[in-house]
Amino acid sequence: MNITFKARNMEISNALKEYAEKRFSKFDKLIKTEDAVVSMTAVKDRYRLEVTIPYNAGIIIRGEEEGYDMYANIDNVAAKLESQIHKYRSRLSKKGRGEKQQTLEASPAYFEDDQPVKVKHFITKPMPVDEAIMQMNLLGHSFFVFINSEDGNTVNVLYRRNDGDYGLLVPEV
Repeated sequence: MNITFKARNMEISNALKEYAEKRFSKFDKLIKTEDAVVSMTAVKDRYRLEVTIPYNAGIIIRGEEEGYDMYANIDNVAAKLESQIHKYRSRLSKKGRGEKQQTLEASPAYFEDDQPVKVKHFITKPMPVDEAIMQMNLLGHSFFVFINSEDGNTVNVLYRRNDGDYGLLVPEV
């Protein structure tokens, strides 16, 4: 597995890199992925760890942890990622799924005033709403943009409401 390390406000020691590589290399066997991004950040006396692993045509497995010990953070994130992978794989085995994907691209741009300061590009594929909910929960986000395979392949936005339920934005042309 090819692990890319990113550090903010800290230097990553060789021992810490080796420990992270050892803990996250098992995911290569579990999901046959080639890449992972490990971001480590130090803020005062706390450490934050974020791990992102692209998986299976546009699906992203992501875990994060914050605490006083980076080694403990690595252990906790590894456990979270393993749980997410098993949960996702068991859901996929219950239902068949196509491997069609579509790439949405945008170049980084910086705007003035009340405009976006960052534009992200990402890969998406047609999926039903229940799979989009699962993917949003795996990422830990409060919204998720996807192509709805149940609604004529239109771009939809799924979001978590303040009451804990989900909302779906469907464009009308």
